[in-house]
Amino acid sequence: MAHSSSNMDILFAFVLGGLVGAGVTMLLTPYSGKETRRKIREEVEDVEDWAKDRCDEIKENVERRLERIKQVVQERKDDLKRAYQAGKEAFVKEKERLVKEQPAS
Repeated sequence: MAHSSSNMDILFAFVLGGLVGAGVTMLLTPYSGKETRRKIREEVEDVEDWAKDRCDEIKENVERRLERIKQVVQERKDDLKRAYQAGKEAFVKEKERLVKEQPAS
């Protein structure tokens, strides 16, 4: 889980840095106020699209991993059930064998 949090921190820092950089660049360019606002709006929309795409990728990755974990847990659960049943059958057989071997009183 800490790994996902670290990735989100990096993503947030990258997006924030991009926004700040775009804002500073727009403020220092020789465009009119209207043109500068349009360019800032376009940059923000581009960063939003990029961030949404990354979030969708992360979500899909998490969903795939979660599905795989569920599959592995189910496989292990089935293995444990079979092992338990085999142990139980072995116990019953051994108990029957010991009962047969007991001397008659």
